[in-house]
Amino acid sequence: MPISAWHARRPAEEDIPVPDAIELLKTRRSVKPREMTGPGPSPAELETILTIGARVPDHGKLTPWRFIVFEGDGRQRAGEVIARVFARKNPGAPAADVEVERKRLMDAPLVIGIVSFTRPHPKVPAFEQELSAGASAMNIVTAATALGYGACWLTGWFAFDRDVLDGLGLKPDEKLAGFVHIGTPTKPSEDRPRPFLSEIVTRF
Repeated sequence: MPISAWHARRPAEEDIPVPDAIELLKTRRSVKPREMTGPGPSPAELETILTIGARVPDHGKLTPWRFIVFEGDGRQRAGEVIARVFARKNPGAPAADVEVERKRLMDAPLVIGIVSFTRPHPKVPAFEQELSAGASAMNIVTAATALGYGACWLTGWFAFDRDVLDGLGLKPDEKLAGFVHIGTPTKPSEDRPRPFLSEIVTRF
């Protein structure tokens, strides 16, 4: 489904055509948060996105992930946490740099944090549980794209900083698989070069 079908003004929810699944997966591309605007997903669409995010391979039914929704003032509060940690660890940083950190989650109207954690299990190694969290992030990106929004899965220094994670409410044994930024695209997003299958596929 071409981006021009929705980027200027999103139609009513019930009027949004559902793209062909295979074509969507073949053509999906990320949209930079700075190229997003409102509106973001409605409450019903957000529930759909999160439901699809939770429907991923999960060996042992461990549910080794959870979601944090940042929208409205929540994005600003998260930005204050990021800026405060940045300023403390970079005491000589210009005020402009601190302001950049404060606005990290402000471009898109909705940001979903995917929290990853592992549980001891005799048959499911930690790495496999972490991969499940990654699959959850990808499902969120795909679901948002299918609903006509732009989506981008990002991290950044603050996604790996323990003080920031503590400030965002993560437990000591939890990590962030990343932030998925979701919003209405302001312009068509250019694709990037993709690998040739001949370069990445072998047969055993």
